[in-house]
This record gives sequence, structure tokens and C-alpha cells, in this order.
Amino acid sequence: MHKTTLEQWFLLDKVIELGSFARAAQATHRSQSSVSYNLALLQERLGVALLEAKGRKAEITPAGALLLAQVRPLLNAFHYVETQAATLKKGGRTRLDLVVDNVFPRETLFAILREFQQLHPDTHLHLTEILENQSWDVDADVAVLTRREDMMGRGEWLMNIDFVAVAHCDHPLHQLPAPLREETLLRYPLVRIASRENSMPLAVTAATEYWTFSTVESAIEAVMHQVGYGWLPEEWIAAPLASGMLKTLALGHGTRRATPLHLIVRRALAPLDEQVKTLLTLFRRASRGTPQTGCTE
Repeated sequence: MHKTTLEQWFLLDKVIELGSFARAAQATHRSQSSVSYNLALLQERLGVALLEAKGRKAEITPAGALLLAQVRPLLNAFHYVETQAATLKKGGRTRLDLVVDNVFPRETLFAILREFQQLHPDTHLHLTEILENQSWDVDADVAVLTRREDMMGRGEWLMNIDFVAVAHCDHPLHQLPAPLREETLLRYPLVRIASRENSMPLAVTAATEYWTFSTVESAIEAVMHQVGYGWLPEEWIAAPLASGMLKTLALGHGTRRATPLHLIVRRALAPLDEQVKTLLTLFRRASRGTPQTGCTE
């Protein structure tokens, strides 16, 4: 049997947080004598002084601070269990699985995740980022993919990701007469993002030297280091384009290409619950360019 209880540690935490037995009693809807009794019993069973009186204020001892710091994760975990139970009792969702194509703009995605957490703090949002046409093991509730229809459900068009042909400002391609011809491009390595064949012209992909990277970040870094040229998602490279570090290639055609992304909901989710509706709204709003909200008061 344990000598102490979570309730006793919870009351100790409240006394330290609020600075007095009276305030802790009021906050926990107990009598002051009940709080005092439980904390006296806690110290007696441990054989360690946890509190010391300084005037009218109760302050924690060094030993008490050490022990309380070790107990607080248990208090937080217990609070989480009770919160989850309350959510389940109300029929609420405690987990939502999301799959997103890795070309989706990162800042936009992070803003969506942050706002969802603020609106539904008791629902865990599990994110899996994948490459185009890559299979995954997650039974996703919501997905943002290039293909409109998927095994999990039917989707709606969400947004286009614009790819632009670029190279470092010092790359030899920028020194050649415009417009650049396809046979000229064949003389230089092409930086590709894995599974993004559709974002490059067929005449180029058939014969040129490839440098294929598994993430958007790696492909951008390769182009920035003058490894080669490539079609990169414009929103991801807005800063180096604005600074002139990257420059668009003077092609005769095909400088810009678009990849559509679709918002797909699992067929079994009917009717849609509140959390799924919130997530869909955040993605749709982001696709229209509406700024995400910041911290709430």
C-alpha cells in the first residue's frame, strides 16, 4: 500500500501555487481544516517536512520542492485521464489522424495544427507527412493529397501548389542566352523531389542527370548549394527568390507548373463530428489565404 495519496499531493501543489491554506481550500471547495489535516498527514507519513510557515504564508521546503517536482507529472497525467474520460462520456473524439502531402506549405500547416490544439485541447491530432503516391499504414480520418479520389474516400479540390523552375543566382544557366532550350538544360543536373515526376517536362526527365531528394527541404538546399536546378514549390522559396539568391530560369515555356492538392475525408465518418469539421474548416480557410489566428487571450 502507498503511504500517500494523489489528493494529498494535489493539495500541496495548490497551497504552493496559491500561497496559503485558505486560498487552496477555497479553490478546491474544501474546508481549511481539511487541507491542513491532509498535508499534516502527508508529512507525517513521509517523515519529511514539506512546508514551513513564514508569517501567514506557507512556503515549500527544499525537500518538498524536490518531491513535488517528481510528483507533478503524475498529477498532470491523472488530470489528463480524467479529462479524456469526460470527453468519452460526452461522446467526443479523443484522437484524429491526419495525413498531409509533404509539399503542403509548412507555415500554413503549423498554423492549422496550432489553432486546432487551441480549439480542441482534449483531442490528439496525429500527423503523418508523406510523399506523393506514397502508401501509408495510418487509417487517416482526413488527408491532403494530390489525388482527388483515394481508397479512404472522395476529395474536394483544396489548392494548387505552384512549382517554379529556379537555380542559384550564380548558376551557369543564368549566364546563357534566353530562352533556355531543353537540350541546354540536359547539360546540367536536375534536382527533383521524390515522386514529383509530373512537375517536370517529359523531355527533360527522359534524358537528364538526376539528383533526387526525399524531402522538399533537401531539394531546396541542393539548389541553394548550386548542385543543380529544379522546379521547387514557390511558397517554400519565397524568401530566397525575394532576396535574389534564387532566380527563375528563362525558359521558353514551362517555367511554372501547378500540382493540385485535395482534401479527403474518410468515408466512414458520416455524419462528421465537431473536430473533423473544425479541421476541414481550417484547411479550407487556409487555402483561401485567410490568416490564421495567433494566441488567444
